Amino acid sequence: MKKILLFFIPLLVLAGCRDKNSFSVKGTLPAGTGKFITVSRMDISTTEAIDSSRIRRDGSFRFRIKSEEPDFYKVGVSPTNFITLLAQPGEKIQISFRDKNLFTDYAVEGSEGSSQIKILDDKLLRTRFMIDSLNTIYQKALELKAADSTLNAIYDEIVSLVKLQRRFNIEFIINNTKSLASVKAVYQKINDEVYVLYETRDLQYMKIISDSLLRHYPASRHTKLLLGTLEEGMRRMNAARLNQLVEQLPETKLDPVLNDINGRKVALSSLRGKYVLLAFWSSESRECIAENLQLKEFYKLYNRKGFEIYQISLDSSEEAWKAAVKFDELPWISTREPDPANQRNAYLFNVKSIPANYLFDPQGNIVASNLHGKPLQLKLAQLFSN
Repeated sequence: MKKILLFFIPLLVLAGCRDKNSFSVKGTLPAGTGKFITVSRMDISTTEAIDSSRIRRDGSFRFRIKSEEPDFYKVGVSPTNFITLLAQPGEKIQISFRDKNLFTDYAVEGSEGSSQIKILDDKLLRTRFMIDSLNTIYQKALELKAADSTLNAIYDEIVSLVKLQRRFNIEFIINNTKSLASVKAVYQKINDEVYVLYETRDLQYMKIISDSLLRHYPASRHTKLLLGTLEEGMRRMNAARLNQLVEQLPETKLDPVLNDINGRKVALSSLRGKYVLLAFWSSESRECIAENLQLKEFYKLYNRKGFEIYQISLDSSEEAWKAAVKFDELPWISTREPDPANQRNAYLFNVKSIPANYLFDPQGNIVASNLHGKPLQLKLAQLFSN
């Protein structure tokens, strides 16, 4: 008796190990459904065929699939006629198909994940059927030139169905955060172009699932793919929000339009066609005063050749600015920031210290910045040497 028990123990151990590394599927199909049934492993966008079985005369079939973790599988007789299973090692799954269109009517037992997938697929199938019916009615109403109120009512009913489906999937996700079936709820589509979870804020539900699956299935490729989708969705959402904020901001142009010493408004852009030195300065700065004297020499040499200076004073006192311009007899366009507390143009041109300048070409492009003394002299000589 002891020998017999010792003989059976290794067999039991082997059977237990086999169950931990595989699952089985068996089922029945209506007569005439097909000759073969296949199993493919699935993820978000790809499938990998892993096994096929001849359908017996009585419509039965059987598979044993090697597996080390919960995964999605497509079981079907053609690329368009299949159902989805969420199987995990050790499960003994039984499927009974009642219609040649496999997904329209079937029962599944022995797999909690697959039962959850069926709930999702059945609901979406009903929603799609109702939407298709309403679309047909809408097209006929268009052909009959029905009143706008009739067309709007049909359209509103379609929108209502889409919203109900979305709500269903959200409730499913909230109630099944520990299941990979919630991944299917994220990626379901109303049609080829519209996801069930179509609103930007639905990323929050993807985040809930990702956080949960990271704890329960950290090594699963489905968890990793979902995290990648979430990161891309967040990136797009943040980019969209940034674009929206930018669109709401007033248009900003790097084109100062300020009053000159005579009270005449002058725009920098009005000087297009010339090389223009936009210079920031203050009469309170000895460096700026010294540079102005040097600029007078450059201006005398090149003004008639197409060189102009548009100078913006950052003086806190308008009187001090005007007095300095007159005292040093500055011959170019002299303007001033009107509000010392809000030196907008200095901010837009990122002026950190003075004197500061930007050199514009005749097309209004900046070709150099902060050239002083000898470097500026060489640059001007280069531009006007011909």
